[in-house]
Amino acid sequence: MGHAESHLCEMGQPQSVPEFAADLCRQFADRIQAEVVVPAQAAQLADFPVDLDPRLHVALRSRGIEHLYSHQRECWDHLRGGANVVIATPTASGKSLCYNLPVLHDALSHRRKALYLFPTKALAQDQVAELLEINRAANLRIATYTFDGDTPADARSAVRRHGDIVVSNPDMLHRGILPHHTQWAQFFESLAWVVIDEAHVYRGIFGAHVANVLRRLRRITRFYGVSPQFVLCSATLANAAEFAARLIDAPVLPILRSGAPRGEQRVLLWNPPVVNPDLGIRASSRSQVTKIAKAAVERGLHTIVFANSRLAVEVLTKYLKDRFDRDTRLPARVAAYRGGYLPQTRRGTERMLRAGDIDCVVATSALELGVDIGGLDVCVLNGYPGSIAATWQRLGRAGRRNRSALGVLVASSDPLDQYILNPEFFSFATPEHARLDPDQLLVLMEHVRCAAFELPFERGESFGRESLSDLLAYLEQEGVLHRDGGRWHWMADSYQAANVNLARSRTAISW
Repeated sequence: MGHAESHLCEMGQPQSVPEFAADLCRQFADRIQAEVVVPAQAAQLADFPVDLDPRLHVALRSRGIEHLYSHQRECWDHLRGGANVVIATPTASGKSLCYNLPVLHDALSHRRKALYLFPTKALAQDQVAELLEINRAANLRIATYTFDGDTPADARSAVRRHGDIVVSNPDMLHRGILPHHTQWAQFFESLAWVVIDEAHVYRGIFGAHVANVLRRLRRITRFYGVSPQFVLCSATLANAAEFAARLIDAPVLPILRSGAPRGEQRVLLWNPPVVNPDLGIRASSRSQVTKIAKAAVERGLHTIVFANSRLAVEVLTKYLKDRFDRDTRLPARVAAYRGGYLPQTRRGTERMLRAGDIDCVVATSALELGVDIGGLDVCVLNGYPGSIAATWQRLGRAGRRNRSALGVLVASSDPLDQYILNPEFFSFATPEHARLDPDQLLVLMEHVRCAAFELPFERGESFGRESLSDLLAYLEQEGVLHRDGGRWHWMADSYQAANVNLARSRTAISW
């Protein structure tokens, strides 16, 4: 370890984020290829809507919310006008209140119901906890339940009968709700809202499947005489309106300008030093990340480290625990977070992060999405995640509201990592456009089968942009559909949704 590195790691006095960033820039100017600064932004406030249910006024004010941000009020106005909306504002800008407010208002005033879809169980649990807090704040008595693979069999009928807000995921909608829609008749007859959070996840082949699941959902809701509004959210969509409209197969109004306050965010592009000039070999990114994270924690800064593999998470966690958690009698200061851990272990880590009881967490992309992990000061990336969207999604996990934040992208020796360190590229690069093709023939055909199992197809009905009559004729020849006049009925013995694996298609996600 060089003299500058020793000096950085030995200084233990508390320090602010800007002071720490300045120290890094001063001591390691030769390693910092560029510094990108996102300036602070003051809050842009708006009044509560005059027609908002008074009980929600009480609930919000009890939680210290006296005004809405401008984008939250804009979303309310669009939704009250009957539009579908996509909210594409930065991380921690209060997107959940954009949809919770109209949903709770309708649940209180008209007993209308909502279906929330999240890509992970952690996000679903996070949202349920938020809704339960609002409920308790003013005794709203709005029944909010999760419905996923962990929901006990004896609780599922209660969710179907009494749920005002049902929080689930696309796979459960595909396998556990739509094929059994008759058991959900009471819920569907009052369904007014469908919320799709972290919408950028639903791209590529996985997105094509989810788009067709949503087509099936809209087909079922039409059968029950309702047409719910859709609210979609993402912090990293360059083509928000186009992508959202493709996903739900309906026009969507975008909300792109955030009114939430934001502290200054600095991003350092860090290239490890050359250790063998003859061969052009640089120090490992892992060694640099460890030094930066150690220094940040020693300065009293709450830190998150992202790695691109589970193995890297475990190695980095060990290095950091060797420094901060030698005495096992004391509470741990460093934790790891990745897929493969038990759900209760991950939930416990999330709770400790929100409470500020952990100084540093090392995570894979499992913490990239918007689980509430409280206020963090520093985010260190061990290598480029593979897309600009994922990079900013991770960097956005540090800094909330008016807090300053520091992000450090430490490059590996990979040629793509080295290219990304070009300051002219990174400074002006925008998140990638998300793409999906729900009319890809093999995907479409699988969901036509699922839809036929759920409800007979009628002559003149459409499903996607391909010729439905040709698809139905083919399935009739295959012996899985029976035509009776102007209707096609499912006649095979199989439970079709069980044969379409959304989870497997998720591994094929690409930008």
